[in-house]
Amino acid sequence: MQKVVLITGVSSGFGKAIAEQLLAQGHIVYGTSRRNPDFDLNGLRIKHLDVTQKDVVNEVVGSIVEEQGHLDVLINNAGIGIAGAAELATEQEIDLQMNTNFMGVVNMCSAVLPHFRAKRRGTVLNVSSIGGVFTIPYQGFYSVSKFAVEAYSEALALETRQFGINIVIVEPGDFNTGFTNNRKVSEVTLRDEDYKASFDRVLRNIEKDERGGGDPKYLARKIAKIINKKSPKFRYLITPNIVQRLSVTAHGILPNRMFQWILRLFYGV
Repeated sequence: MQKVVLITGVSSGFGKAIAEQLLAQGHIVYGTSRRNPDFDLNGLRIKHLDVTQKDVVNEVVGSIVEEQGHLDVLINNAGIGIAGAAELATEQEIDLQMNTNFMGVVNMCSAVLPHFRAKRRGTVLNVSSIGGVFTIPYQGFYSVSKFAVEAYSEALALETRQFGINIVIVEPGDFNTGFTNNRKVSEVTLRDEDYKASFDRVLRNIEKDERGGGDPKYLARKIAKIINKKSPKFRYLITPNIVQRLSVTAHGILPNRMFQWILRLFYGV
């Protein structure tokens, strides 16, 4: 059945791949971006939007509902990454990370959910991360933002199921997207004599894993199946990497001290 889908952050990476997949399946797809995408995807309806601007979010969602008469699926994909030592994070860096990755999700859900409640159906799919399951070194506030998305999504799932609304979290592992190149790096951490060496080492390992990660089309195909389910699960870990799947399992069963030792060894802290 054809659905009207709104995806945030379609200019690259997951957002672009998801839009391509859903358009190929015949859905009506709206995509948001802060800038003009550097590609021409036939059928994709672009809405210029910064998810941190609540008033604009409300206007854009309202315009889509007015154009189509309804909205079926919201995919909250927009996000950024800031790498640096948690201790040295500036207030500006924390605000930017949280406002985009968490408050952006809140703003979108606040605008869309009243429409879903009115028709007693709809699906919200929030893109979290394996970094929303456990914290990765020097990605502390990225993980904080994703942990917040996870908790917020759990609250929504508990409270909106009574209205026939599906709330879904997907937790991607490493994929080869533009996220690596777009990550912001803390200049304060780069200049700090205590952290600099391990920060450089860990960041190289993270970037190597990301660039050698899965094809975003893999995740897009999984998401296309999820939004077509009548009653999807709440949480999906999505990665073709068996080591990352095992790491999530290990996090749930190993003592914290042992799991953190493994992470320090793996990333080279």
